[in-house]
Amino acid sequence: MAEAPLTLTEHLEELRRRLAWCLGVLLGAVVLSCTQLDRLMDWLQRPAQPWLPRLAFFTPTEPVTAYVKVALLSGVLLAMPYLLWQAWAFVRAGLTAPERRYGAGFVWWGSLQFALGAAFAWGVMLPVSLRVLLQLGAGRFEPVISLGAYLTFVTTMIFWTGIIFELPVLLWALAKVGIVTPAWLRQQRPYALLVLVIVAALMTPTTDIVSLLLMAIPLAGLYELSIVVTQWAMPSTQTGGEV
Repeated sequence: MAEAPLTLTEHLEELRRRLAWCLGVLLGAVVLSCTQLDRLMDWLQRPAQPWLPRLAFFTPTEPVTAYVKVALLSGVLLAMPYLLWQAWAFVRAGLTAPERRYGAGFVWWGSLQFALGAAFAWGVMLPVSLRVLLQLGAGRFEPVISLGAYLTFVTTMIFWTGIIFELPVLLWALAKVGIVTPAWLRQQRPYALLVLVIVAALMTPTTDIVSLLLMAIPLAGLYELSIVVTQWAMPSTQTGGEV
């Protein structure tokens, strides 16, 4: 039996209710993360420890701000499955019955992609960029980096890399509902790569070329992966068509 269409007021009320639940779950995840702050801080400092064994702070409130950033990042990671489920639940009313079956796949794959992006940033991007950046002045200057500046750099890169890794999931979902096709994505590749480089520049916490390349190259790879997954998402009779 088809669901009755909602009015604009009902859509806005549903959005408000879902946002409230998302905020509540996110706050709960942040509170839970606060119980593990020391471990999380050790984990986030690990990529820089070979070149920066100690961090400094220059204002009395800087450690508090740093802990809040760490708790927020961890809270988003923990709450991501629920946030994605609420996003899917909000748009499912406008989908057909066959399209609604893909909700579970969207949630688990999106959560996995965000975690993979965070792990890639921590295990690859941060060690490489920190090694290059901190060794540029080695021998002439001594790095004295504040706790707040370091965690802003680290948490920004981890968060946005996790978001960027959602690109295949987003395009897969758009292909499932017929908004994009692999042929269209191939056709738009030059423009997409230009946009992705601009996005990488905006999301990079510093303006150095190393961090920009470390963000832009995975983006380009994710775009190519997105073409493959949209190929899987489309019926075989439609993979060659245009939007």
